[in-house]
Amino acid sequence: MGFKCGIVGLPNVGKSTLFSALTSAKAEIANYPFCTIDPNVGIVKVPDSRLAKIVEIIPTQSIIPASMEFVDIAGLVRGASKGEGLGNQFLAHIREVNAVAHVVRCFADGNIHHVEESINPVRDIETIETELQLADLDTVDRRLQNLGRLSKSGSPEAKEQLAIAERIKVGLSAGRSVRTLALTEEQQLQIRDLHLLTAKPILYVCNVGEEDLTTSAGDLPLVKLVADRAAKEGARSIIVCGKVEAELADMSEVDRPLFLEEMGVGESGLVRLIRTGYELLKLITYFTAGPKEVRAWTIERGWRAPQAAGRIHSDFEKGFIRAEVYHVDELIRAKSEAAIRSMGLLRLEGKDYVVKDGDVMHFRFNT
Repeated sequence: MGFKCGIVGLPNVGKSTLFSALTSAKAEIANYPFCTIDPNVGIVKVPDSRLAKIVEIIPTQSIIPASMEFVDIAGLVRGASKGEGLGNQFLAHIREVNAVAHVVRCFADGNIHHVEESINPVRDIETIETELQLADLDTVDRRLQNLGRLSKSGSPEAKEQLAIAERIKVGLSAGRSVRTLALTEEQQLQIRDLHLLTAKPILYVCNVGEEDLTTSAGDLPLVKLVADRAAKEGARSIIVCGKVEAELADMSEVDRPLFLEEMGVGESGLVRLIRTGYELLKLITYFTAGPKEVRAWTIERGWRAPQAAGRIHSDFEKGFIRAEVYHVDELIRAKSEAAIRSMGLLRLEGKDYVVKDGDVMHFRFNT
């Protein structure tokens, strides 16, 4: 099971530069549109200071952080929904991700061509949103034709789905993305098989110049425009500088914090991007800890103990008996697992237990 966040944007906004820095993978990048044709996929470690704290208390041979996938998807232009540029490939790749990080250019550089000939991040956002909405409209129209025939046969499920699809079509026709239509969880489940592009959660990534990194977001007009646009649809936005992140990626672990300190920046923009992407996908982390391995496991918020056990091995889920659970904060305060037990903080949880972020878990199961 993979959790994928797609990096999208117009050509030459800095997507591939950010992806390369993010994954330390050197994507083939050129200064012209459509340089990224096939999507590059990178596995990224999720920064989590709690791992080191666990290892201080429970020494181990191996430390494995949580991870997620980022997918660098080809640049898009007007007309992509009709197959312009690499439109069809681009749209197909977006369907395969769980969330979208939309990179928008908020810097000026005469050496880097902009496909629209000027810097206007809101226009760029609307260009891509329009193409995704048009593609979704085409998908919904095809579904409506099928549902129309089924509803005439008297199927109550078809009638319900027809009503949802018609509501979505009205929204899309008015230029509203599906994620802004306030669909209930049940309604979202009913359309999940359509893989609608504008239903995916989105994060706007403002790619700024190096000189703007230490400036307040409210004092950067282009960034403020993006932040306001994001807020209107209930989305989030963050600031990164692709140029700086590319430099950081080539540095040693020792030099990076010194470089950030010199620049007056608290943490890498990519750390914020990874963390926010994790939140965007509604993911949490639980831990397993022992002398052989301390490991962070990624699960979806709301999962129960057997599902979490299944992340380790399917047999753990099938034969689940119970889980021994305490929280990492309790371990830090208690200073040892023995103290956790003596203080009565170790809990036995059954199949209905909803796992919390930061739980440390030991599973009991039948094979």
